[in-house]
Amino acid sequence: MTTTANRRLSTSAYDFINEPYLLSLLERRSDPGEVREVIAKSLAKEPLTVEETAVLLGIPSPELWEEVFQAARQLKRDVYGNRIVLFAPLYIGSECTNDCLYCAFRRSNREVVRRTLTPEDIEAQVQQLLDRGHKRLILVFGEHPTYSPTFIAECVRRVYAVRRPKANIRRVNINAAPMDHEGFAEIKAAGIGTYQIFQETYHHETYAKVHPRNTRKGDYLWRLDALSRAMEAGCDDVGIGALFGLYDWRFEVLGLVSHAWHLQKHYNVGPHTISFPRLRPAAGVKLDETYRVSDEDFKRLIAVLRLAVPYTGLILTAREPAWLRQEVMEFGVSQIDAGSRIEVGGYTEAGDAQVLEREQFELGDLRPLDEVIRQLLVDGYIPSFCTACYRLGRTGEHFMEFAIPGFIQRFCTPNALTTLMEYLVDYASPETRAAGMKLIESELAKLPDGPRKNALIERLRLIQETDQRDLYF
Repeated sequence: MTTTANRRLSTSAYDFINEPYLLSLLERRSDPGEVREVIAKSLAKEPLTVEETAVLLGIPSPELWEEVFQAARQLKRDVYGNRIVLFAPLYIGSECTNDCLYCAFRRSNREVVRRTLTPEDIEAQVQQLLDRGHKRLILVFGEHPTYSPTFIAECVRRVYAVRRPKANIRRVNINAAPMDHEGFAEIKAAGIGTYQIFQETYHHETYAKVHPRNTRKGDYLWRLDALSRAMEAGCDDVGIGALFGLYDWRFEVLGLVSHAWHLQKHYNVGPHTISFPRLRPAAGVKLDETYRVSDEDFKRLIAVLRLAVPYTGLILTAREPAWLRQEVMEFGVSQIDAGSRIEVGGYTEAGDAQVLEREQFELGDLRPLDEVIRQLLVDGYIPSFCTACYRLGRTGEHFMEFAIPGFIQRFCTPNALTTLMEYLVDYASPETRAAGMKLIESELAKLPDGPRKNALIERLRLIQETDQRDLYF
């Protein structure tokens, strides 16, 4: 059997993330003609090379940036329609052996409360989430021996086992430490969806500065190649990300695109999602503002990522304030969390106020799920809890076979509407229900007449008039 070390050397993303070369690309200034050529390629739904992405990052004028924003809006509509997928984070444990300078959970922080949920605690948290209407979760773990592959797999099975009337969690994603091949395989066998690992920063000097070398996370390559190991272990849906504010945001965008190309080349499918959180205040943390990302640059990085990776989901988290989330949604975001609590035990114990000594960082959007859904509906989006592709095997390479030709819209809009109807019937406030029924009527009017539309109408009727749920195409 090939060793982990040999596998890492043979497929390392390090070869794709040539730091001096990426930094040199940031020195260029782009002219309008080449910018428009790159935009045209992206609108043809072709992924951009690192060099082409750098062309967009080198735009010198606000007027050209407006063309990028408009292209990102169009590409979002063309590939994803007006759907926004919803999920919630569930923090399982805050123990950690790492000492990341930006994180409240770092081992040297004496201000934070440490806790790991028991099986009974997990069940109580999931019941609360189900009662609010959630169907999709991401479980979050610190990096600690307690959170072994076996422990994580048991947590996943525990979440799936929780049942409420007409409700259960249909997809569990993971945000946890890098594993070896055997660890990833054990967790995958528990039925997870996406395994998400953020590199935090692709810049070597900065990585070493914020991640002390005497911890496991101090090993840049171990973390960088983690998702390669995950792919080789059978996890065909993986998520990458960078923590914006640690280094130059433009470099991090190039790092993410380079990483995506590495996965595409070696495993025939890129990352399922890309995340781009910004640094946030946290208990016991003194933030370095040197590379703070302004709101305007935040909009730019989202638009560039949308154009660079047309078929990769972009996740916008509740770190950002509600007004900004509402504004940048149209630039290419396809998934958001809502009604989120990021303190361990937060869904049953925290109340409405933030408890900073129990959180990994401070949230910017504390609106409950129903309020977020209502705003999405008012803005013309379809809130979706759909999990059909994952449960029917339309993942990894198979997902791309459907998505790239655009056939996925045959499934996504109908499935989004059925999960929305579930929420409206079972959980929504009267105001949200009224807005949702109006949107469903509008979306049905757009669909061509035929057997598929008739089947969708029948599914929506069954959800309204019976206890049948989880009806998907």
